[in-house]
Amino acid sequence: MTHARLGPTMPLFVAEHRHPADRCPAGNPQMAPFLLQILSDANARKAGLHIHGDAVARGQHHLYVIVEGPNEAAVRQYLAPFGQAGSLDVLPASTCEEVVARGAC
Repeated sequence: MTHARLGPTMPLFVAEHRHPADRCPAGNPQMAPFLLQILSDANARKAGLHIHGDAVARGQHHLYVIVEGPNEAAVRQYLAPFGQAGSLDVLPASTCEEVVARGAC
């Protein structure tokens, strides 16, 4: 499987956001649409990022975002609004193809 990359030298990151059930932004009529706009690849590209995908673990209030960007600070800054509702971790990542090619995670 190949992945569309923004550029050959753009690092890949996995962002993890968690929030408590009582602070779930999905039910907030102002916050939910705003957060969806952040996850829009078109908007992310304006910030020099490429969002490969996102997923929420059902019933877990835990969001994962796979994003490509120039550095961790840029990714963290762009996704910072998620931190207002809970935690935000940004971790350097690799595709499975890259891991297999180098023979280690």
